[in-house]
Amino acid sequence: MCKYFIIVWCCLIAHLGFTQNFQFHGSVADQQTGEPLVGAVVRAMPQGAYDVVGLDGNFRIKGLKKGKHTLKVSYVGYQSFEENIEIPEHTTRKIQLKPHANQTLEEVVVSAHSDKSSELTARSAERNALQLMNIVSGKAIEISPDLTVANLVQRVSGISIERNSNGDGQYAIMRGMDKRYNYTLVNGIKIPSPDNKYRYVPLDIFPSELLGRLEVSKSLTPDKEGDAVGGVINMVMKEAPTQLELKANLATGYSELFMNRSFDSMNKSLIHTQSPYEAYGKTYSATIQDFAKGFLDTKSASPMPNVIAGLSVGNRYMHNRLGVILAGSFQNTFRGSNSDFYNSTVYDTETTSRITSLAQRNYSEQQQRLGLHAKLDFALNSRTKLQWYNAFMNLQNWQVRQTKTTDFSSGGYDPVAGNAGLGYSTRLRYTRQSIFNSTLQAKHQLAPNLSVNWSAVYSLATNAVPENTSVNFLGKREKFVETLTYPTESARRWEHNNDQDIALYTNVNYLFKGIDWSAGGLFRTKQRDNFYNNYIFKPINPFALYQTDYKQYSDLSWSLENPRGTVASALNYKASEQIGAAYVMGKWTSKEWQIISGVRAEHTSQGYDMLYPLGELRPSGTQDYWDILPSIHTKYALESNQNLRFSYFRSINRPGFFEIVPGKIVNEEYQERGNPDLKRAVADNIDFRYEYFPNASDQLMAGVFYKNIQNPIEYTLQVDETRGQDVFYTPDNFGTAQNYGLELDMIKNFQNFGFKANYTYTNSSITTKKMIRIRNAQGNLEPRSVDQTRPMYGQSAHVGNLSVFYKDGKKGIDAQLAASYTGERINTVSQFLNNDLWQEAFIQMDASIEKNIGKHWTIFAKANNLLNTPMRVFIKNSNPVNSSIPEQSALNNKTLIRQDYYQRSYLIGLRFKL
Repeated sequence: MCKYFIIVWCCLIAHLGFTQNFQFHGSVADQQTGEPLVGAVVRAMPQGAYDVVGLDGNFRIKGLKKGKHTLKVSYVGYQSFEENIEIPEHTTRKIQLKPHANQTLEEVVVSAHSDKSSELTARSAERNALQLMNIVSGKAIEISPDLTVANLVQRVSGISIERNSNGDGQYAIMRGMDKRYNYTLVNGIKIPSPDNKYRYVPLDIFPSELLGRLEVSKSLTPDKEGDAVGGVINMVMKEAPTQLELKANLATGYSELFMNRSFDSMNKSLIHTQSPYEAYGKTYSATIQDFAKGFLDTKSASPMPNVIAGLSVGNRYMHNRLGVILAGSFQNTFRGSNSDFYNSTVYDTETTSRITSLAQRNYSEQQQRLGLHAKLDFALNSRTKLQWYNAFMNLQNWQVRQTKTTDFSSGGYDPVAGNAGLGYSTRLRYTRQSIFNSTLQAKHQLAPNLSVNWSAVYSLATNAVPENTSVNFLGKREKFVETLTYPTESARRWEHNNDQDIALYTNVNYLFKGIDWSAGGLFRTKQRDNFYNNYIFKPINPFALYQTDYKQYSDLSWSLENPRGTVASALNYKASEQIGAAYVMGKWTSKEWQIISGVRAEHTSQGYDMLYPLGELRPSGTQDYWDILPSIHTKYALESNQNLRFSYFRSINRPGFFEIVPGKIVNEEYQERGNPDLKRAVADNIDFRYEYFPNASDQLMAGVFYKNIQNPIEYTLQVDETRGQDVFYTPDNFGTAQNYGLELDMIKNFQNFGFKANYTYTNSSITTKKMIRIRNAQGNLEPRSVDQTRPMYGQSAHVGNLSVFYKDGKKGIDAQLAASYTGERINTVSQFLNNDLWQEAFIQMDASIEKNIGKHWTIFAKANNLLNTPMRVFIKNSNPVNSSIPEQSALNNKTLIRQDYYQRSYLIGLRFKL
């Protein structure tokens, strides 16, 4: 029996020996750059076993039988590779692919280039950049859960975002510096803002899918415009591919918010784009018939599903001399929020706030976002290349806000009996913003060591808010039963503005004795027109009773209080700005060192004219000033894969147009006015960073920064010097501020898994005047001014991101889970000591996944705000008098001012690529 067992065992061992499988592994990289070619297919023939190069540039083919195999490697844009191997003698191989050689014609040479949208290209660009830079690749944008640039930019180290009323990102805060301290570029060209007051560009107007990559610069070289303290966001749009490429996508989705409540909408056809003042002339006296009565009525229903669509097509022609790309994106989404806003006041000698009312707001917003992008590049010959870029971005928003306000300050408030005075309000607001940019650029190689390039730019940014309408009513709560009662007033206002920019950039580069010299200049002229007109309505029967005298708003009759409207406002003005700049810069490079140094000079001439001044002492004004902005940037190569960087640069921050126009604007929660004496801020910026690139796909960067800001501009609530009862929200300069911090940025890839993580610590301080009240010997309240040191507006001490991603090339799966953490920060600066409004720390978590179906199709899904994180604002103290108010008693020495819930949103779609 034992003999038979031994025979069977030996046969089994022999069989296993003959059928033993082996493994072959290795890497695939670009022959010229050494960059791993993630996604390349490695196949062993004739068996057919294969693998796809992973995130770390490696492959692993399992299950190979002993014997001869032919190794075949293919990757788009590269020559195929083929080699015979013997298993098991050969177990590993480092493979390098050659890019396809482009054809030449008439001495025009267009060199081959790798995929500029890849992650590896982004890492290489960060490594070789002249200044401190972070880059989000086109591929990362495609996989990202984010549909707009505003949401996308929060993934970059040191950046947090401000959100709008529906939870979408809108503005970037870089290194704790408010949005005003950054500027935005498209293909390296500054664009104007459609905002009706400020310079900063709302980033939610840009669909992220039009981008080839996103660049964030945190230091400025002399050839860059000098008005950035936090940094610069450059949206590099898609470029013409090396061969015919067609991409299309279509997706649909829904917001979970409207699974629990209805969506309120307005009648868009009744919106008048012009006020009677504009339509019929300034002497025209409007009548009630000039205003659509039915516009006040809203409809409640479930919204249609969201629709997201995109299309791009590009190719190169004439033996690669001509490149063309056309791209478009359309998004129609339904968003909203449920918001609680507590109005408060500081009374008597207390510095704590007393809650006076609660406004419960339901927002319903339909957004239509359209982006169009076209770019041509043409090589006239080997020495001259032209580019013409055009872009149009348009964002329309139809918003209905329903508000119920509970009054806590009157004697009728009794939470036990269920009694309170109520107020109801409906606001209908349509907003249309657009940005158009056309840029013609040329590069001329005049000699082997001499080149000239120039850009001619026309840009137009517009903003319109036609027929912004609100209607208000009284109500009551008796024994917990709530009833709408009488109408009070209604208002309709028209606002629009446009910024027109014309600019010319020139640069000359000359290589002389090992130093690359650059010099150039800029001239820009900007014109702004701002219009505002407001009409006030009163009910003819102020005692009309709901459900008895009227059932909907259009049943009411109104009288027009100001037939010619109110145009005497600080928002009616014309403004202009001319900026001239010149710079000189030198770059010296050795084996270990790269040093860039130079100086930039900028002259600013800025002015305004109020069209309808109301007794202002300075209805027109100008500001003229020069700024000399030196800088130095050094990079030292410790090893071939390690860098040390140091940079110093001086920069400025100019006031916006509206900020220097005197006159007040009456808003819902406060009055606002400009400051004609507002000065520019000047900042000295220092950075030091260590960079380690263990391979082409991984990186570790650690840095520190310091900023010293003279005359920083901040908005505070201030008491009028002549009329103490008036409080204004106004910009001002506040001495000197400091801002310093630490940044850590890490990317690590494995075969199919990887993660990106970054963390930024920021500490800033600014000293401003605050007010307290004390009682004098006569028992009367007297205001006193004291100094308070606090963080700068918008600065979070801790900001971090963590993205975990999975890629399986064989199965065609890409997945990502992304979380962003933003620490607490000041949301609004109060005029009272220790009474600033702080936004609570929060985590935003999003996810995306896509799966290839065949060669050309991909199905994808995105989910946003998975944790349903609310936006909460509070004051860091409490008042016992608020303990009977809902949601105030449970807080730990805090006073809740606002909380907004947005719910989750989901998207699923198909993508086609040819």
